[in-house]
Amino acid sequence: MSSRVLRKLQGEKELNDEISDNDGDVPITGGARKKLNINRYDLLNQQSHSESEVKEDDNETEANKSCEGDNNHESVKRKKKKKKKKGKNVNTQRSSEDNAEVDEVERSVREVNKLLGENLVAKVSSSTAKQEKSIHSRKSTLNIQHKHLNPNNELKRIFGSKIIQTEHKRKNRGGGRGHVKMTWLVSGKDNWPQVSKSGLSMTKLDNVAENKQGVQYFAYEHSTSYRQVQNRFLEAVESLNPDNILAIINEHPYHVDALIQLSDLCRLSEDLAMAAEFIERALYCLECAFHPLFNIAQGNCRLDYRRQENRALYITLFKHLLFVGGRACYRTALEFCKLLLSLDPDGDPLAVKLAVDFYALRAKEFTWLIDFYDEWENSKNLSQLPNFAFSIAIAHFYTSNDGSTNADLLLQEALLMFPGVLKPLLEKCSVQPDSRVSTHFYFESKQSPALTQLILLYINRNYHIWKENELLPWLEKNVHVVLDRIEKDELIAKEYELKRSKRYQGPMPRSICRYIILSDIKGVSPLPEVNSTCH
Repeated sequence: MSSRVLRKLQGEKELNDEISDNDGDVPITGGARKKLNINRYDLLNQQSHSESEVKEDDNETEANKSCEGDNNHESVKRKKKKKKKKGKNVNTQRSSEDNAEVDEVERSVREVNKLLGENLVAKVSSSTAKQEKSIHSRKSTLNIQHKHLNPNNELKRIFGSKIIQTEHKRKNRGGGRGHVKMTWLVSGKDNWPQVSKSGLSMTKLDNVAENKQGVQYFAYEHSTSYRQVQNRFLEAVESLNPDNILAIINEHPYHVDALIQLSDLCRLSEDLAMAAEFIERALYCLECAFHPLFNIAQGNCRLDYRRQENRALYITLFKHLLFVGGRACYRTALEFCKLLLSLDPDGDPLAVKLAVDFYALRAKEFTWLIDFYDEWENSKNLSQLPNFAFSIAIAHFYTSNDGSTNADLLLQEALLMFPGVLKPLLEKCSVQPDSRVSTHFYFESKQSPALTQLILLYINRNYHIWKENELLPWLEKNVHVVLDRIEKDELIAKEYELKRSKRYQGPMPRSICRYIILSDIKGVSPLPEVNSTCH
């Protein structure tokens, strides 16, 4: 405690004693006892004052006390000067030690650079910095926002909160939510049974070699009883009798695979509301089994699709985003696409990259789509997919401030690389092309079956986007620019034809095959040679 604080305490004590001695002689009006206006709690805040502030207060106090002589004042000054000198010596000693340590570190760095070479060290540090930047940007583009996982939040923005709240109350009338667990992926409903001891659990894999840089690997596990029900389910599927699957649901209301199969049956009978609810219930069960460290918002939790128990989460998330997107909740569907990608960004086992651009454009998340493209292009060659080649041009068209010059170039590149898109796209949009376009040889170019499948996937999902009033004139302008370039230099057509012949040969990748099967887009089916390999 500083000397100033001690003197304040001493002064307060003396004043209190003085008042107590004179209490009997001094009359107090109103029968009240006179009190000093001193707040003792203020003393607690005095311990953090700097040394200079303490010196100034001490000097003022010494000057105000007439009872002390000049000798005492001089002795106080001498003591303070000694303390100041001592502090300077300590600081000087510390600075010299720090400089010695810095010199030693610099000397070591120079020796290492001499051994390895300055250029090598610079390259290693540069590559490390790029890798860290790439990891950080990927994590940022796949970060999940919980508010966008709830389609009701998006529906409130579209139709108004009062309508959605009224509808929600109508559906949940007469029931409480005492047994429903709060979850992020879906909202549990009152009429659902309690999810306890479902037989599903999740474990953290600590022995995975790739478990580094903050990435954590997890895996679902089935209990013995759950595996027995799973065997019953497989027998029910082979029997081709839906009643056998219903019997399993009645006994085990949270068997995930049975819920998925029942959802497919409802969808085939065009009961989309019930089909979506069964998927929500399966997703609710899977989330209740999450490991405490499995945090979907961080984007660093991984699930290996090759592990059979993990596939249920992938499939239910994919089907759920399709149902949500079917309700025009495109922002919510985009968030679930990001979640699916974050589970395995390198493998992307369900080829979510074929759908994420559609939901980003429909949700008007143009800047996010551009950032995502710039980040993934080097590693995934997104420009070699028809959907991204055209979608990134549209995103630049809506965000560019330079007269859409960059967007024009991107669209021309897409038309040159994928000429088979134009005519089917115009036909789907009910647009009749002019004679120059309809008779030109370039838009009749041959393409491999695999590329044809990718083009059909893009057109059948994304043709609605091209019906916007400002896009069709923009497309027409750039189509004629492409034709002018080809007629001016025929080598351009041969160059792009050679690229297509080399890049789109061979069987369809399994991830795209899975995407085609799960999406169930009309007019698109898996190629026969890969249909049996899609697992």
